[in-house]
Amino acid sequence: MHSKILLIYTGGTIGMMQSHSTGALKPFDFKHLKNEVPELQRLPVTLDSISFKHPIDSSNMHPSVWIELAEIIEKNYTKFDGFVILHGSDTMAYTASALSFMLENLAKPVVLTGSQLPIGIIRTDGKENLITAIEIAAAQKNKKPLVPGVAIYFEYELYRGNRTLKYNAAHFDAFKSPNYPVLAEAGVNIEYKTNYVRKASTKKLKVHKQLDNDILVLPLFPGISKKITSSILQTKGLKAIVLQTFGAGNAPTDKWFVDELSAAIKRGVIIYNVTQCLEGSVVQGKYETSAQLKQIGVISGEDITMEAAVTKLMFLLAQKLPAQKLKKMLSTSICGEMS
Repeated sequence: MHSKILLIYTGGTIGMMQSHSTGALKPFDFKHLKNEVPELQRLPVTLDSISFKHPIDSSNMHPSVWIELAEIIEKNYTKFDGFVILHGSDTMAYTASALSFMLENLAKPVVLTGSQLPIGIIRTDGKENLITAIEIAAAQKNKKPLVPGVAIYFEYELYRGNRTLKYNAAHFDAFKSPNYPVLAEAGVNIEYKTNYVRKASTKKLKVHKQLDNDILVLPLFPGISKKITSSILQTKGLKAIVLQTFGAGNAPTDKWFVDELSAAIKRGVIIYNVTQCLEGSVVQGKYETSAQLKQIGVISGEDITMEAAVTKLMFLLAQKLPAQKLKKMLSTSICGEMS
């Protein structure tokens, strides 16, 4: 029996075709997807598709779109064995991270993919990404999915969605998962790394549809201004900051800087320490330059990506949790986003 897969097109490079007359790129009609990618007809899957009425560039991605995606999956969850989301690559890691939190108890594959070149270009990477993403979403053993959960497939590798970041704008291998192994590698065969795949939940899917984006990312740099930092930290309505620190979570020890952070924390602002490095982890207190952060109540993000940190804060802030529980959840892996 064929697996049933729902393809959801949000926008992005992969869904573009080149006009033969003008050379301009334009979205193609996904009702005719199998005409554009005839190889799909050879896959042992039953494929259906939904396309956003107004496809968006992923640079315009917004939490409201994540909610729309979660609702589409919720509505179709019992009808399909897996889902493939076609998405622009620029913010794909944010969307994958957000959905990993929003789709609690997810027991089916949700695979995001896209391309660096449009599917209508001869040298496109889109066809392989699309075909293999569908094959992975459909893969089962003993009638159970091989890779339940939210993942990203790009250029022969499958990554856990909330461990992924885009690191290259010029090459086909656009993504990395610096602190967690790949879930599968596609060569002559698809090799699944089952030891790194989270087990499917046996609980009923619970879809969270509230996100709070009253947050900010503050990257540190040598010479960061006191007046600008103070202005940012005192922004009206600010609930949380992802503090992008140096190395293993280090920051300036200037008294004004520590005092500003401390005052913000006392006002109830959550400060989440995430390293600027692509690999490695925050270890608050390892060096003198992070010991003060720990003392004033800055929360360590350990080895979480910036994308997962942003979406985790949006997700947890919307839960209206007591302060202590919120801080504990930020320090705890909810769905595999931290080691």
